[in-house]
Amino acid sequence: MEIDLKRELPTYEKQQDFYEKLRSRVSDFLSTKSGKKSKLAPYLLFAPDLFHLLIKAMLDNRIDRKSKTLIGSGILYFISPIDLLPEGLIGPGGFIDDIIVATFIINMLLNKFSSEIIEEHWVGDTNLLDTLKKISETSNTLLGKIPARSLLSRFIKKSTKNA
Repeated sequence: MEIDLKRELPTYEKQQDFYEKLRSRVSDFLSTKSGKKSKLAPYLLFAPDLFHLLIKAMLDNRIDRKSKTLIGSGILYFISPIDLLPEGLIGPGGFIDDIIVATFIINMLLNKFSSEIIEEHWVGDTNLLDTLKKISETSNTLLGKIPARSLLSRFIKKSTKNA
C-alpha cells in the first residue's frame, strides 16, 4: 500500500473538529455506567491526544519523509473504519488498538528525534513521556487480550519495515 504524502491534510479547523468530536465521544462513554467500570478507561482519553500528536508530527518539517510514512500509517490506522477493534462495532473501547499503534510509532519517533521536537506537539493533560510509559507498561497485557493480536503485530512489523 502506497501512501500519498503530497495530498494535503485536512484544514486545522477540520483537525480540531475531529479532535473535539473524538474527545467528546470518549468522554461521553466514560461518563456512562459501563465506561466507569471499564479497566481501559484511564487509557481511552489518550486516543484523541495521540491522534493530534501524529497529525502535528506529520506537519513538522524537522521530521524526515521516511518517518512521515510511518506516521501516516498510524493516522490511517486511526481513521480506518476497518481495524482489529472497530470503534463502530464496540464503541470507544475500540480505540485501544489505535492507542497501541500510535504509542509504538511515537516511541519510534522519540528514539530517532529529540524528545523536545515530539513533546512540543503534545496537548495531553500529563507529560508525554509519563503517558507513554503508562501505556507501554500495560500494552503487552492489552495486546494479550486482543483476539487478533497477531494481525496487529504484523501491521506494526510491516510499518517499521516500510519506514
